[in-house]
This record gives sequence, C-alpha cells and structure tokens, in this order.
Amino acid sequence: MFENLSERLSGVFDRLTKQGALTEDDVRAALREVRVALLEADVSLPVTRDFIKRVQKKATGAAVTKSITPGQQVVKIVHDELIAMLEGDEAAEALKIDNPPAPVLMVGLQGSGKTTTTAKLARRLKDREGKRVLMASLDTNRPAAMEQLAILGTQIGVDTLPIVKGQSAVEIAKRAKQQATLGGYDVYLLDTAGRLHIDEVLMDEVLAVRDAVSPRETLLVVDGLTGQDAVNVAAEFDGKVGVSGVVLTRMDGDGRGGAALSMRAVTGKPIRFVGLGEKTDALEVFDPKRVAGRILGMGDIVALVEKAQEVLEVEQAERMMKRFQKGLFNMNDLKLQLDQMLKMGGMQGVMGMMPGMGKMQKQVEAAGFDDTMLKRQIALINSMTKKERANPAILQASRKKRIAAGAGLEVSELNKLLKQHRQMADMMKTMGKKGMLKQAMSGMFGKGKGADAMPDPGQLDPKLVQMAERQMMGGGALPGGLSGMFKKK
Repeated sequence: MFENLSERLSGVFDRLTKQGALTEDDVRAALREVRVALLEADVSLPVTRDFIKRVQKKATGAAVTKSITPGQQVVKIVHDELIAMLEGDEAAEALKIDNPPAPVLMVGLQGSGKTTTTAKLARRLKDREGKRVLMASLDTNRPAAMEQLAILGTQIGVDTLPIVKGQSAVEIAKRAKQQATLGGYDVYLLDTAGRLHIDEVLMDEVLAVRDAVSPRETLLVVDGLTGQDAVNVAAEFDGKVGVSGVVLTRMDGDGRGGAALSMRAVTGKPIRFVGLGEKTDALEVFDPKRVAGRILGMGDIVALVEKAQEVLEVEQAERMMKRFQKGLFNMNDLKLQLDQMLKMGGMQGVMGMMPGMGKMQKQVEAAGFDDTMLKRQIALINSMTKKERANPAILQASRKKRIAAGAGLEVSELNKLLKQHRQMADMMKTMGKKGMLKQAMSGMFGKGKGADAMPDPGQLDPKLVQMAERQMMGGGALPGGLSGMFKKK
C-alpha cells in the first residue's frame, strides 16, 4: 500500500532536506512534484489541489524560511496535512458495538471482498475484543455465498446463522436478530448481497434490511484496486443507504493508494479498516497518523510492535532477553527470529513498518533478500543436528557439506548464514549490554503496550539504525532485536 507514492515523495523530500536554506521557489518546485505524485497515485484532482494549496500556504511562511532545518519543516507540514486529509474534521470513533446484541450491516458491490471482510472483522472482534459474534449471510443470489460464510466461520471459530433455503434477506436478518438476542451474542454481522453495479433492486433490499434491524454500524466494503471508482461507489451508497464507515480491501495489491487518500475528503466518511491480504487476520485498523508516517517513509512502529505481540509470548520473550543479555545466541534463536519475521509479514512487511527502512526495499530486493531466502535459511538450520544448532562453531567442512545437501542448497549459502549468525550474535551482545533489549521488551509487553509504551520514532539512535541496516543487507533483520533500536529517554 502506497509504495509508489512513498517512493516518489521520498525522492522529493530527500532533495529538499539536503538543500539547507530554501527559497519560496524551491518549495513551489517541490510541491509541483508532490502534486504530480498524488495524481499518479490516483488521488482525485480536487483533493490534490486543496491539499497542495494548504501545504503551500504554510510552507512559504517565515516559520519555514527562517527555520534551522527548513527542509524537515516542510516535510512536517506535509505530514500534518496528510493526517488532516485522512482524518477529516474529527478522528473516527470506535465501532458502536455496545448494548448487545449490536447489529453491523456489511454492504458493497459484488467482488469487493465483502464476505471475506465480514469473517475478518468477526475474527478481530472475537480475538482482540473478546466479543461473542454471530455471522449471517443475507446473499440469496450468489451461488454458495451462504456456504462460503459458514466455512469461514468454522475456520475462525465464529458461529454462523443456520441456512434456511427460500427465505428473503429481510427474513434472514430478523432471524439473525432473534438468535443473537436469545443466544447472548455481543455482535451480529449481516453480510448483504452485492451486485455488479449499483441498481435499485440492490438498494431497496439493503434499505429493507436496514429498516428491519436498525444497525449500529453500516460498513461499506469497497475494492481499493478500483481507484477513484471506489470513491464514487462510497458516495452513492452513503447517499442512498447511509454508511458509518468504509473498509478498503486489496490494499496490499495497490502501490498507489489514491482511493484511501481521497475517500475521507470526498465522502466525509471515515475509513475504519483496510484489508491487506487473503488471510482472515489480514485486517488492520486505519489510523491516519500511522498511515501518514508510512507514506512519508517514517515507518509504523506501533504496527510492528502489535505484530510482534501477536507472534511472541511474554514468557518466551523474557527467556530470549535473558539469553541475549548473557551474549547467548545460537542457531535455535536465529531460527525463531526468522520464523517470527515470516509470521509478521515477511521481510518486506517488517521493513515497511520500520523508520527509514522503506528506502532500502529496492536495494534489498535487488540483492535477492526476500522471504524465499528466509525459508532457505530455515531449511539449512532444520538440516543441522541439535548439537550443531546449539554450537555452530563446531561446523567444519564435512558437516557443512552434509547440512547443505540435506537442505538441497550450496555450502556457500550455509557460509553466508553462519556469517550472518555471528554478526547477529555480536549485535545482540552489544544491545544487551546497553540495556536496549530490556527496554524494547518492556515496550512490547509492559503495562503500557503499543503506542503509549514505545518511544518517539524521531528518537532513533543513528548509529544503531546504521547497524541494523548493515544487518538487513547482511540478510537477516531481527524483529525482536530491531524493536530495540531506541535511545533511552
């Protein structure tokens, strides 16, 4: 999401921050490039014009021209205006799912990913908020639509309304309401039927269901790949049905992201979630501040921490920290780090959330450092004996040949892995001595988790960033270790 826009803006601001003093002409020239970048990212023309106008007004004032770091000041202004554009007049509130059972209506066109998104939202409400959720398919038109939702419900451990053939959408909605009330459910999600285009039949059916259950939330699911057409769909649905929020799907497949940038400004409706993959856990809350940070290459530390919390248990993290503080880091530890990285979205996913690392993605890809390489490294470690994993120093020529052959790879790849392991062990030892690992773990698993516990990304220690970059280019980023690259406050 936003890769193309992020790359273009990164180039513009790199030149701007290196210039030192800035004239108004420098700022105007930079903003012309920003304007082109936004339009190429499929942001609507009126939104782009308004955005550039607001930035230019602030960026050509005395606060910038007399600033000690004028280039960075312009970047800050763009960052703040991006947040304002994505957030609108006020920040989006949490989903209104109090006073159970709370009905949530899922609407949208056919093919937008509505049924999958319903399951993703149900899983999120169950796993993260401890809600008891019931899902019901109101799609009586698409073949096997109801069966699809039932299968997804089984996969994620969420109840679905039993299928009764021949009922209308309104009848199914009323039955879902009754079962949710009698069954003690907190939330019931109604997956309505979609059409290939907006028509009166679709709208009449959705309106009838809406009137029958009086939903607390009406979430419009739109395909982010459709670009500005997604914005038009949102405006149509809101005008006829009334929506309380938007869910943008397939945003992992669109490097432009213009729909997200235009949606709030054009419709006035908040983007609640974004779908970033096919798996049922690939649904993220849309946070304007974090999204603006990603667009400008500032990373998303909070998302990185949340991902780490999902794949790493507290007890396991504490055991790791104690080992690393003692300078202990063997192949079992390395394998655990590689497994975590794959679970957190792979090398590209982790780098995208780390401040300053976005610029390195092309270099990393060109050097062949990708998820396939991580899997090859795991295969090499799996080919070792317990003794070899615990003490890789004993690996001599004959052992190396056996391990490489067992993994179906060359000895040269094993040698690279061993070199990487030594570098990581040194890095862990350094961070352990400076107390950075302890600080990182407390940030992830302490009382104030996530955003409240983590330091300001602007407080990154440049030396440690460089060390981490060398590690990344050496083939192995450490999800646990890299989260510790912060100065003590």
